[in-house]
Amino acid sequence: MTFTAHITVMPLTNLLDPQGKAVLGGLTNLGLAAVQDARIGKHITLTIDATDAAAAKAVAHEAATKLLANPVMEQFEVTIVE
Repeated sequence: MTFTAHITVMPLTNLLDPQGKAVLGGLTNLGLAAVQDARIGKHITLTIDATDAAAAKAVAHEAATKLLANPVMEQFEVTIVE
């Protein structure tokens, strides 16, 4: 079966996010002062051939752990869709 893995990688909460701060400043300059915080991450979509959703999630998790996310600075979440 073919599954789609959505991997969201974000900076760790306690780390400074310079891109997020720049976006927040830009939004404030545009008059959108109601926005209190902005954090910038990345979204990766993988198409995975696996026997079931659990196997696809394991492959996506391994990809995120080994290549897509830096565990020192980032956290990630994996979602599998059939």
